[in-house]
Amino acid sequence: MNNLVMAYLGDAVYELYIREYLINKGISKVKLLQEESIKYVSAVSQRRILENLIDNNILSNEEIEIVNRGRNASSHASKSTDIITYKKATGLECLIGNLYKDNKERCMQILAYIVGNNI
Repeated sequence: MNNLVMAYLGDAVYELYIREYLINKGISKVKLLQEESIKYVSAVSQRRILENLIDNNILSNEEIEIVNRGRNASSHASKSTDIITYKKATGLECLIGNLYKDNKERCMQILAYIVGNNI
């Protein structure tokens, strides 16, 4: 399936997981939920998270290949961040989308690692 389609799916899965995580932490004010979610869902945060996953050898070589395919997919430029950050964030979303489609257990492991380590 198209890598940008997988990133589209991954964006939704990732956002839902983060929202549920924050609500389960007991945050009940929407403004605070929004502020906390930015620590995970902004392109800058997603780039930092992806780099942490790679630096700590959390991802397999196959998963890194998926990230690279998503990162290298042709897409539009971002208005809010530089192109490298945007493409790395897209790579993470592509990975989440692919794993959600093909290996939900591994997808949940990576998402749990992300929120468990507050990266």
